[in-house]
Amino acid sequence: MRIGATCSSFIVALACAAAVGARADEIDVVDARLAASEEGLLLSADFAFDFSPRLQEAVANGVPLHFVVEFELTRPRWWWFDQDTASRHTQWRLSYHALSRQYRLSSGALHQNFATLEEALEVMRRLRNWLVLERSVPLTGSQYEVAVRMRLDTAQLPRPLQVSAITNRELRLESPWKRFIFLPPKPAAVPSPAPEAREAKESTVR
Repeated sequence: MRIGATCSSFIVALACAAAVGARADEIDVVDARLAASEEGLLLSADFAFDFSPRLQEAVANGVPLHFVVEFELTRPRWWWFDQDTASRHTQWRLSYHALSRQYRLSSGALHQNFATLEEALEVMRRLRNWLVLERSVPLTGSQYEVAVRMRLDTAQLPRPLQVSAITNRELRLESPWKRFIFLPPKPAAVPSPAPEAREAKESTVR
C-alpha cells in the first residue's frame, strides 16, 4: 500500500515538473540487417540510447516502461504505390522491483533480472535473430525496402505522464525509421542430371 502511494506521489510530482524538462536524447539505429535462415528472415539491430534523468527516476519509482521495435518490409513499385509485404513489432517491458532491488526486462512470457539499469539497457540495445518473415511467405521482387525503428510506448505510461509526455521530451524516447535495401537470396538452381543418368532413365521408361 505504501509503495503504491509513493509511486502515485512521484507520478504527480513528475507531471508537474514537465514544463522545465530538457530535450532527451533520441534513439539511434546504429545498424540493422536481415539474414535468411531455415525458418525465414531474421532481423538483427543495434541501438544507441541512454535514459534521461526523468526516465531513470520513473522506472526507479515503480513506473514500468514499454519499448516497441517495429519492422516493415515493402516492395518498391515505380508504376504504383509500394507493396506492403510484412509488418511486425516486438515489445520489451522494463520495470524495477524495490523488494529485490532488481530491474526486470520482459518480452512475452520471458523475463530476465538485472542488478543495474545499465545492464538491462545493454540487452535492449542489441536485438538478435528476431524472426520477422516466415519462410512460407514468398518474396516475388528483386529488391525490398526494410524499415526499422524503436520507441518508448508513451500510450502505456500512467495517465498523468501521458499528458506530460506531449510537451516534455524527457519523457519521450524514439528513433527515426532506419531504412535500407534488402536483396532476397536467389533460389538454388536445380542441377541437371548427368548424361549417363538421363540415358539410364530413358532406357527404364522404354
